[in-house]
Amino acid sequence: MEKKQRNLNAAAKAKKDEFYTQLTDIEKEMRYYRKHFRGKTILCNCDDPFESNFFKYFVLNFNRLGLTKLIATCYSTSPIMGSQLHYHFDEHGQMSFSFGDTSRDDGVKHPYKAVVKQVYDKTGDGGVDMLDVVELFKSGENELSELSGDGDFRSPECLSLLDEADIVVTNPPFSLFREYISTLMEHRKSFIIIGNVNAITYKEFFPLLKENKVWIGASIHSGDRKFYVPDDYPLSAAGCGIDEEGRRFIRVKGVRWYTNLDIKQRHEELILVKKYTSNEYPHFENYDAINVDKTVDIPCDFDGVMGVPITFMDKYSPDQFDIIGLGIANLGLSIGVQPYKPEHKAYRKEVQKRGAVDGDLYMLDENGNPVVPYARVLIRNKHPEPRKEVK
Repeated sequence: MEKKQRNLNAAAKAKKDEFYTQLTDIEKEMRYYRKHFRGKTILCNCDDPFESNFFKYFVLNFNRLGLTKLIATCYSTSPIMGSQLHYHFDEHGQMSFSFGDTSRDDGVKHPYKAVVKQVYDKTGDGGVDMLDVVELFKSGENELSELSGDGDFRSPECLSLLDEADIVVTNPPFSLFREYISTLMEHRKSFIIIGNVNAITYKEFFPLLKENKVWIGASIHSGDRKFYVPDDYPLSAAGCGIDEEGRRFIRVKGVRWYTNLDIKQRHEELILVKKYTSNEYPHFENYDAINVDKTVDIPCDFDGVMGVPITFMDKYSPDQFDIIGLGIANLGLSIGVQPYKPEHKAYRKEVQKRGAVDGDLYMLDENGNPVVPYARVLIRNKHPEPRKEVK
């Protein structure tokens, strides 16, 4: 009963943030990983093959990338698979399918598995023309079959597909990001996925960044991104709308690619020009480190620990910096960030409503009152320039 309820809850969460990534955003990121794809099986395990641009990208580039196999699965709540696609079995037990508004034979929404092993190159240039996904399955060389469960990425049949795959590429439900990344790590999978930048602060995820088991991708480091959403998704926030083709979309701020596939961009070092002065870089009250408000302002000649914004991870090179930890809550306490001093306890209680708790880094303003910056990644420059004495 508990497992059934968990699956229902998971499906409900997935439905709420079933965002469809734009093909252009996928193309911009995937170009950095072409050498990783050759001869590999790619899994898109949060992707309706009739709707997902991830699936479309890998179909269109199947031959050019030299893929061995492409697999896609989706939740039973998928708006396309559940409401417009329905199947029939002929007298030989073969499944055929078509689109329409009629109800499925059993009146229940079923998720599917799409497996592509062959895409014919009609252009002769290694790629394929834009095509109707249905055409892929007419020859019988590729497979479209019903899943027995609800398509949850944690279900036994989906985990079996995960074990079969070499690389996972998808946009998992943001609300299930912690569980999703945990599943990938447990199964030791290579991946390229989309998540929120605030995932950097998750206690389950930050250690992976710190230990260089995961890093940020190459193409998105600022701004918002447009995602298509199901027809019943509310368009109440700023930036939402309906495009010229009648598709509903929203804009999501703070989106990042996360991967554990090595790319040369993560080894490009920051050019540092600022010099350290005690006036410009205040010291934290409860940890031996200085505060740096902007990544561009990291001093080139400071050899101690620095607290920098989480967006520093966009520019982080493991060849240039060591990551010491994250200065928030329990993660901060675990690396020696001290609790609020007794004289600052009253202030701590006031700001708890904003999320500030013991383990958060804080400074003092000119009046001696605590100032708590947003989450700070604590880093150290591996090769600081010699500091010149200022006379």
